[in-house]
Amino acid sequence: MPSTTAPPSARRAIPPVPVLSLAAFMGGRRAALPSLLDGADVRLVTSGRIAIGLALRALGVGAGDVVLVPAYHSPSMVPPAHWCGADVAFYRILPDTAPDLADIQAHLAKGRVKAILATHFFGIPHDLAPLRALCDRHGVGLIEDCAHAFFGARDGAAVGSVGDYAIGSTMKFFPIYEGGCLVSHRHRLDVTLHGAGAGFEMKAALNALEAAFAYGRLPVLRLLLALPLRLKSALWNARKSRAANGTAAASPAPALAPSSSDSSFEFDARWTDKRSSWLSRAVLRCVSPARIVARRRRNYQELQRALDGAPGCRPLIARLPDGACPWMFPLLVDRPQPVFEALQRAGVPMTRFGASLWPGVDASVCANSVDLGRRLIAFPCHQALDDAERAWLHAQVRQALDACAAVPA
Repeated sequence: MPSTTAPPSARRAIPPVPVLSLAAFMGGRRAALPSLLDGADVRLVTSGRIAIGLALRALGVGAGDVVLVPAYHSPSMVPPAHWCGADVAFYRILPDTAPDLADIQAHLAKGRVKAILATHFFGIPHDLAPLRALCDRHGVGLIEDCAHAFFGARDGAAVGSVGDYAIGSTMKFFPIYEGGCLVSHRHRLDVTLHGAGAGFEMKAALNALEAAFAYGRLPVLRLLLALPLRLKSALWNARKSRAANGTAAASPAPALAPSSSDSSFEFDARWTDKRSSWLSRAVLRCVSPARIVARRRRNYQELQRALDGAPGCRPLIARLPDGACPWMFPLLVDRPQPVFEALQRAGVPMTRFGASLWPGVDASVCANSVDLGRRLIAFPCHQALDDAERAWLHAQVRQALDACAAVPA
């Protein structure tokens, strides 16, 4: 197959996630869609998975209980249930990622189910009213997983308002290094949080700033902070060098920030009583929600138009619903591996959500989940992408699809 790798001059470094910029603070506070935080009791924690663990604990989940999790999932959704001492069972999803209520009913008939996680995948809100009614009949807690859906509504119900508790991942929607939230419209949150220390606060701030600098944002601030950042890097490299040479203390120092910020699937219980950093909380208060919603919707629809008629693919969602603020643009690809490899060579940021499922979750558990994990490639549509970055992304994805379709399978 001919290479679709872009020549070096055509390669671009575009941010895979939102990054800080001056524009992020412009655009107004009033968004077209409700926020996960609207009208709820809120605790800002360091990650969505920590929020899951706290929600399960609030529901009284413990040893001998079962937590139902969608068979299409991030592996990070499972360890919080194990932290509570519970077992996990996986329920089927429909081709559009909605919960399969018949399969959930079959699990409930077996007993022991204490809580169900229901996910609004890729920021497309599901109608959870039937699942809410099912949970109420069986006395089961419902946790609304809004990690992909910080803004949105379905049939008049705001995301996060249907579950007993809801969780969010603020770092998927805001230009911050760490952050999640636990919210509830139905219960008071009996959760007390503490600061994680000066090292955490500094790392959260510097990592958010360095991410912005790496993609050409905030150039004046980058110039002003050049010397302190070089000093920080030198100190950090010296610390790592001492550890590698065995001169560090026998017991490694606690991590300055949760591993969830670095794409791990671990659940570190040391962060269950820690609040999100000052910078992350300040960014949530100050950036423009209206801009986030409007630009994500625009960027999603622009990419969909750019790929209209492209061979060997189709959007997971044929039309972006009016009540959706997307996390990413999910595309189903007939020949995903060669397309993925071509885009990877070109440096295109993308996610294959569900490509790694929990051990034992296979087609016999849920064929739809396995098919989505194999075929789906998701592309960024966040608010920080500028015009040139979006145009390059569109061209690279279309080029890879056209090139792979031209080669016989």
